[in-house]
Amino acid sequence: MNTTTATMPAPAPTPDAAPPAPGHLAPDDLAHLLSVFNETTGKLQRTHDHLVREVARLTRDLGEANEQLERSRRLAALGEMAAGIAHEVRNPLGGVRLYARMLEHDLADRPGMRDLASKIASGAGAIDRIVGDVLTFAREIKPRRERLDADALFDAALESCRHDGVPGWRDAAVLRDDAGVAVDADPSLMTQALANIIRNAFEVMHDHGRSGRGARLVLSARRGRGGGAELSVADHGPGVPPGVLERVFNPFFTTRAAGTGLGLSIVHRIVEAHGGRINVRNNPPAPDGPGGATFTLFIPDASSPAQDGPARGVVTTVRTHAPRTEAA
Repeated sequence: MNTTTATMPAPAPTPDAAPPAPGHLAPDDLAHLLSVFNETTGKLQRTHDHLVREVARLTRDLGEANEQLERSRRLAALGEMAAGIAHEVRNPLGGVRLYARMLEHDLADRPGMRDLASKIASGAGAIDRIVGDVLTFAREIKPRRERLDADALFDAALESCRHDGVPGWRDAAVLRDDAGVAVDADPSLMTQALANIIRNAFEVMHDHGRSGRGARLVLSARRGRGGGAELSVADHGPGVPPGVLERVFNPFFTTRAAGTGLGLSIVHRIVEAHGGRINVRNNPPAPDGPGGATFTLFIPDASSPAQDGPARGVVTTVRTHAPRTEAA
């Protein structure tokens, strides 16, 4: 018996996916293209944002540069005028001071008249100091920095106040914590800056009835955590009123009838010229009255790079500070 085996036909091969019609993208290609488009768009957006920030920064820098240029021009004009005035004023003023001192000596046996001569000499000295302040404020400040001892700078500043007969300097107790600290600074300029702050402290304490043991001045210095030196002057006066704290370094701003408003502004310019900054804060109240105010100068080392950003020359105002222990 013949057996016939039926052979099943092989399945027809599955045809490949049809190629995309002309002018159309395959789904995978479209997804890749969208990914590239999104990535490129993101890069363009980031570039745009960066350019916007750069334009804003450059515009701000240009505005500041123009303001600085205009300020320099005004100061140059003021400096020329001040130099002429100083020459005309200081020549006769020197004679007034000399003759007043001679009268003091000749009137040694007449205390009342001698006091008048002393007041004439002090007044002439005050005028001379005002002329000097205007000259310092108006001229460009270029420090010639040396490695100095902080205690020697404070000594010179105190001697300047003594020589000028600053009210209250005789009675105040001056406490020192400034030994062994080096400062890279122009000796003349930094002495002037410290003298202006110390003079201001003596005058404020004197004006508000602080005298004898009630008038305390604390002079301290230490090395900064990031290098440089920190010089502090803390008084025991009434402190700086809240509405005044932000303006104490503005040119010609003063709360004293006899003040010129240039002393602390000159301090700020000197510190700024050294690449440093200055901080003023009100101390917490003391058991026997207000805690006074503390001025701190931050002076970088001469070898340190210039400080970046807003730290340079900026006045930081802090209203309170943790109490510290002072030497008795």
